[in-house]
Amino acid sequence: MKHINKVIDFMVKLALAEDVGSGDITTRAIVPAEQKATAIIRAKETGVLAGLDVAREVFRHVDHRIKFTAKARDGKEVKKGTVIAIVSGPARGILTGERVALNFLQHLSGIATLTNKFKSQNSKVKSKVKLLDTRKTLPGLRLLEKYAVKMGGGENHRLGLYDAILIKDNHIKLAGGIAKAIQKGKGQAARGKKIEVEAKTIAEVKKAIELKADRILLDNMNIKRLRQAVKLCKKAKIKTEASGGVNLDNIAAIARTGVDYISIGALTHSAPALDINLKLIG
Repeated sequence: MKHINKVIDFMVKLALAEDVGSGDITTRAIVPAEQKATAIIRAKETGVLAGLDVAREVFRHVDHRIKFTAKARDGKEVKKGTVIAIVSGPARGILTGERVALNFLQHLSGIATLTNKFKSQNSKVKSKVKLLDTRKTLPGLRLLEKYAVKMGGGENHRLGLYDAILIKDNHIKLAGGIAKAIQKGKGQAARGKKIEVEAKTIAEVKKAIELKADRILLDNMNIKRLRQAVKLCKKAKIKTEASGGVNLDNIAAIARTGVDYISIGALTHSAPALDINLKLIG
């Protein structure tokens, strides 16, 4: 994923500016400047890890003398009680960076963990469907959150409005119908850019097929309608993507319809943080 190191650097600086401000007055008041310490970062529940490099950068930005030693890897499952990393060096820096490092690590690991749960449900039906994220991300954290999705076994949809054409319901309304929207999209599309169009009804699916869309997003369709739409698209050799209302209870049924992709906004907008803590040991 391009530019992710620059994003990490920027977001870490922003997060520390927000949290530390003019200085950690509690730690400065209580902890001597020369005091050293060692701390363990540990998983308090089982999940998939993501964000170690971000946590490392937090401590490096706080104090370059802090040593961050990873004991696990992003993308791997960690059991409850697993030591994720050991942090050692100036005690003030460890305490000052603790919350920001954990915020990133817990949030990104939560996304990776939820993505992996969806993948596990999908695997039960031995489906080849690919799980995608969406643009429903926290402002500023998109690249990091999409990285976490990949660590959990998912794949990335478009990164933003600039890298793929996706014609949605409001575009269709303003264009005067799905046919006009697709025609305008094709007329303005750069060479090599594929056209994906949202369809809510079988009539819209048929029209998108007729106009040779490259992929059709089947939005909020029930299972019966999804099967019908997928059958039509497969006959026309057009890729399909199911979206809307996808959860852990219904993803297997959606996968069984034969769709090529399932996009899930919940991966990024509703993932609970993975419980991870930092404790001083010396």
